[in-house]
Amino acid sequence: MGTGRRVLTGITTSGTPHLGNYVGAIRPAIDASRQDAVESFFFLADYHALIKCDDPQRVRRSRLEIAATWLACGLDADRVVFYRQSDIREIPELTWLLTCVTAKGLLNRAHAYKAAVDQNLAGGEDADAGVTAGLYMYPVLMAADILAFNAHRVPVGRDQIQHIEMARDIAQRFNHLHGAAYRAASGSDREPFVLPEAVIDESVATLPGLDGRKMSKSYDNTIPLFEGGVRHLRESIARIVTDSRAPGEPKNPDGSHLFAIYRAFASAGEAQALHAALTGGLAWGEAKRILFERVESEIAPMRERYDTLIARPDTLEDILRHGADKARAVAAPFVAHLRDAVGLSDFRLAATTPGKAPPVARTPEAGGGEDTPVPLGIKGPAAQDFSLTIAYSRRGQFLTGDLGGKPAAIALRRRIDALEGLDTVAATRADGLSELRLTLDGETIATGPAIAPAEVEAERGKVAEAIRLRREA
Repeated sequence: MGTGRRVLTGITTSGTPHLGNYVGAIRPAIDASRQDAVESFFFLADYHALIKCDDPQRVRRSRLEIAATWLACGLDADRVVFYRQSDIREIPELTWLLTCVTAKGLLNRAHAYKAAVDQNLAGGEDADAGVTAGLYMYPVLMAADILAFNAHRVPVGRDQIQHIEMARDIAQRFNHLHGAAYRAASGSDREPFVLPEAVIDESVATLPGLDGRKMSKSYDNTIPLFEGGVRHLRESIARIVTDSRAPGEPKNPDGSHLFAIYRAFASAGEAQALHAALTGGLAWGEAKRILFERVESEIAPMRERYDTLIARPDTLEDILRHGADKARAVAAPFVAHLRDAVGLSDFRLAATTPGKAPPVARTPEAGGGEDTPVPLGIKGPAAQDFSLTIAYSRRGQFLTGDLGGKPAAIALRRRIDALEGLDTVAATRADGLSELRLTLDGETIATGPAIAPAEVEAERGKVAEAIRLRREA
């Protein structure tokens, strides 16, 4: 992982993506992820989807479509961390830790909850009729999404600013209550949580729909991104509402949502040319043809990639699991320190002095300690372009880390995940030091750092125990 500012983007996994989603969210987020000195985390918010959707088939299909869409549009899963929220087991655990420091009054003020209550009261219903605990607790889950990775910046719409402010409030409360214990447990000199900032990009276009209102599924006025293919795109653009001015009559491009959509895809020169043509009397039908061709030229290559990915769910699964490995390599040791800070420590590591924080676990950033994940690097043969880092925690956590997406690497990762033929060997080096090796079917696939001979058997036992616990999990 880099050392730049960390940006976390949550992706809604409900509905089918349309051009408005692409222009307003997908395209700018992917562009931003290519900046230097930025660590970009992107996650499919599938736990959040359960708040509004109780149809398992729809949830499954939507996750597949959304993942394929972002990758097809250019999200580089090797450059960013791209994962499913539900694959990060630390998220629900952190949600509970945060819930226990969150004031009920704070949640009472959440806009979504208040809107549901107001709607019920206006209809003569009980204030909480139909309101689930999931809706009520949504801000805490969102806070956990952000704080598990100590994201500095979170791109959101204006309707989500309050949730970032609530995440900051929750983080500050936890820092106040448990900051000292966290610093003692982790060996760090900083507070547990970074206070995240909301990022609003005022330059991002809001695309009008077929009827001129904001493009939205709730208005049934969307133009599909990939669904239905080129035919559906052409038919949707043909349904864009225009005024009744006939061919040859001057049009007003600045008041036309057709032109607004075109401008979101066209270069400045192309937009200027269509503006002049409409002012000169270009027929609306011809303008729709020009719009279709311009949009199709941009999304056709992406549609082809999308169709390929949708047809290969195993590939999508591998990409997302790889992303989850990278995400958990960050979240797992951090949440372990948070557990220690609130008193949920391993009895073997607990302090003997009442009230004293246990002397455990430095974070990887802090440079070592009893619970620091220990890396074992794997390099593929020269003909295979991949590398893998396995990390095991001395508490028994066993994580696969940074792994390229090449087929050989994915096949290896699957075997490691299944722990098929995996074993440990303590070896003596030529310089007299020892090293721990991980073998697969008797062949060395990973080598740990050089350590003193007296330590290697103990290290071997810890890795073997981590493997055993992983097998039993």
